Amino acid sequence: MKELISFKNPKLVKEILEKLKRFNNEDITIMEVCGTHTMSILKSGLKELLPQNIKLISGPGCPVCVTPQEYIDMAIELCKKENVIITTFGDLVRVPGTHSSLQKEKALGRDIRVVFSPLDSLEIAKSNLDKEVVFLGVGFETTAPIIALTVYNAKEKGIDNLSILNSLKTMPNVMKSLVSNKELKVDGFICPGHVAAVIGAEAFENLSIEEKLPLVIAGFEPLDIISAIYRLVEMKANGESKLENLYTRIVKNKGNEKALNILNTVFQLSDSQWRGFGIIEGTGFKFKENYKNYDTKNKFNINIVNSQINKGCICGEILRGVKNPYDCKLYGKVCTPVTPIGACMVSEEGTCAAYYKYN
Repeated sequence: MKELISFKNPKLVKEILEKLKRFNNEDITIMEVCGTHTMSILKSGLKELLPQNIKLISGPGCPVCVTPQEYIDMAIELCKKENVIITTFGDLVRVPGTHSSLQKEKALGRDIRVVFSPLDSLEIAKSNLDKEVVFLGVGFETTAPIIALTVYNAKEKGIDNLSILNSLKTMPNVMKSLVSNKELKVDGFICPGHVAAVIGAEAFENLSIEEKLPLVIAGFEPLDIISAIYRLVEMKANGESKLENLYTRIVKNKGNEKALNILNTVFQLSDSQWRGFGIIEGTGFKFKENYKNYDTKNKFNINIVNSQINKGCICGEILRGVKNPYDCKLYGKVCTPVTPIGACMVSEEGTCAAYYKYN
């Protein structure tokens, strides 16, 4: 507890901010790719405190936000089927689909249940053997292991009326796609601390080496973040391109062995579709052969056509870091947390929602 308090120390943050003023000869753009980092940065006002030559931009760090429109429409179609129970985390309920949302469908009487863990879906399936329970599997490497454990337990217990509508994502390769994006210039990344806690610091090393970029893994307190910014600026000034782990109190080199073991038992890497990006190689998970019976897409013949995003919404460009919420004509007017038009305004980790709340 004493250690954690030190990471909130405003005096130490101020000292590092003063040191950053030495590096005023060159502009630098740093991207954070974790929604929790985005919230922490805006909540603490760090953007306004930084020297003008240091620019922070937000990336695709919100799992609900990067879930493609087709997936939302597919979930909405599934909830309309007879004897289907949809289970989901709360944020996803409010994401607008092309013609509806899960929130609206729930109000119409569809059986949509918000759960705190995928394991809750297993209990619902056991209590409703005459129905098919579909869990909406959205998230990054932080969420994937508990979903894998749910599927593993279902198979071990012979529960076959549970399936996962899978849209799980992995982080390192999408960061690589951001570096190669000609719309964007990124000089360094603050790596996602939660993801790194699962997959380990080593998982980000290749990106740093191949793209010749400084990367820092950081925690979520103000001192964590400003320390990461300082090291990225310092490394760029010194011409260094390496990965540095400043979150050693949580993130280990090899990651969480138990989480990775269950993840690798049930899933394998695959390509995945991201909102705002399209399909990116090696950025998702698919079921291994032994667990394909738990893949919702194998159980239901659903063909979604004509999925459409509101033409005024620029969530995709915000996720790619080429625009910010203030560039959107809908932001703060017709698109608010109460009446979201785009996915980025729904989740607390969404960039638009964070800007709206803290700016």
